[in-house]
Amino acid sequence: MAEKKDYLKDIVKHIDIKQHNVVSLVDAMEDMAFTARDLNRAANIFDMMIKDENCGIILTLAGSLFSAGLKKVVYDMIMNNMVDAIVSTGAVIVDQDFFEALGFKHYKGTKWVDDNEMRELHIDRIYDTFIDEDELRICDDTTAAIFDSMKPGAYSSREFIWEFGKYLEENGGPKVDDSVIWAAYKKNVPIFIPAFSDCSAGFGFVMHQHKNPDNYVSCDSGKDFYELTKIKLHSKETGIFMIGGGVPKNFTQDIVVAADILQEDADMHKYAIQITVADERDGALSGSTLKEASSWGKVSTSFEQMVYSEATVAMPLIAGYAYHKGNWKKRKAREFQKIYQKEKAEA
Repeated sequence: MAEKKDYLKDIVKHIDIKQHNVVSLVDAMEDMAFTARDLNRAANIFDMMIKDENCGIILTLAGSLFSAGLKKVVYDMIMNNMVDAIVSTGAVIVDQDFFEALGFKHYKGTKWVDDNEMRELHIDRIYDTFIDEDELRICDDTTAAIFDSMKPGAYSSREFIWEFGKYLEENGGPKVDDSVIWAAYKKNVPIFIPAFSDCSAGFGFVMHQHKNPDNYVSCDSGKDFYELTKIKLHSKETGIFMIGGGVPKNFTQDIVVAADILQEDADMHKYAIQITVADERDGALSGSTLKEASSWGKVSTSFEQMVYSEATVAMPLIAGYAYHKGNWKKRKAREFQKIYQKEKAEA
């Protein structure tokens, strides 16, 4: 039988949008049809968000994105003031970003393997990508150690991810130059993970709470939602750039309704684009259209666009277009993390 090293050889490399000026390509798509024209409109709407000085931009992430090579795209968006808050699945931020910040990698693989052999070798597979399960266990253990170091109590996922950034900062920094958690920590961009236990952090909670049955930390989902709603309360106009769907999509759309409950006539998200391969016909959230969201009072239909494409193709084109248009150079960082830091200081 082959050994683990025979499979874990070729590293997945993160695409660098700074190295590829796609403006002329995406502009040319305006005169095409189907998904090309949809993508062109989405790219222009994202650029509109960046140019709108009153707009707070929220990025949502769902799907196996960073393991597939999209991490540097999000890192560059944070570092260049193209995003003000992130709502994500736990796998993207913890199992993939924090995992790589600890020095581990994702590897190019293939779906044409014996998955029973993969299990025996402790290799996890995501379609055509391989991950060392033993290294993932170290990531699990590290989250548990962070929880052990915190004062017992209930925290929002934003607070936990800030602690992850603090951990990296206090332990020599990330072992890569494109850690999203670390970039967000440095740039005061809050990251929310509404289903926080559904990732390596969940295993960390299990270990931490088993070890400390009467005195432990936990995640407060209500606090999560309230904290994200405060972004809408502090930013009258908002735009959302959604990769995939799932909980991050709904969580982010719902803050309009929550804000409307707390203060009458909260504005819907002014801009909205979504990259997805999900179908609307089963009634599930991931494929529900942005026009449908308007019926719920969540998204304005003036500047919205669905792009039916796989994220590794469409996201670099849309983000790369906005990056090379250069309007982010004049954009002021919102630093929404300071909302909560100010509240904590005044408490």
